[in-house]
Amino acid sequence: MSAGFLAVVGVPPPHWATEVLQVTLLLLAAGGATTVVLCRAPKRQIVFLGAYGMLLALLFMVVQAPDVALSAITIGAVMLPLFLLLALAKIEKEDAE
Repeated sequence: MSAGFLAVVGVPPPHWATEVLQVTLLLLAAGGATTVVLCRAPKRQIVFLGAYGMLLALLFMVVQAPDVALSAITIGAVMLPLFLLLALAKIEKEDAE
């Protein structure tokens, strides 16, 4: 049986699978943060920031903090990148004038 089927019928996944998923998401989050910091192009950096916010939201879901995950999706993956892109567009428009 697959792990997806077991979750549907109410059988929890094995304990080691959850730990592997947590460690994997932690490593991806560390790599994502490094990517955001080392990226030099502002637009690309904002896109990476949104992806990093989504990775953090997934990590919060895995560690059973759904309320924090919803906040992370709203702020870190949607609102902050949107506001930064709007601010960057306004700066570029003013520089062009």
